[in-house]
Amino acid sequence: MKKKILIEGMSCGHCVSHVKEALSELNGVNSVDVNLDSKTAIIEASTDVKDEDIKFAIDDAGYEVVRIEEL
Repeated sequence: MKKKILIEGMSCGHCVSHVKEALSELNGVNSVDVNLDSKTAIIEASTDVKDEDIKFAIDDAGYEVVRIEEL
C-alpha cells in the first residue's frame, strides 16, 4: 500500500523530521519520504493504514493534512 499526503504547515528541515517521525510510528508503515518543496509525504506500508490514523498522527505533530490519495 502506498499513499501520498499533502501537508500544510511545514516550513523547515525540522518540520520534515517531525512529520517523518510521526508517520514512521504508525503500525505497518515501512518507509516514509517527506518533501518540503512539494509539501508532501509518501508512505509505503505492509498493511492498510487508515486515513484517519494518518490525519491524527500529522495533526498531533502540529501540521494539517490537506489531502490523502492512494498511489
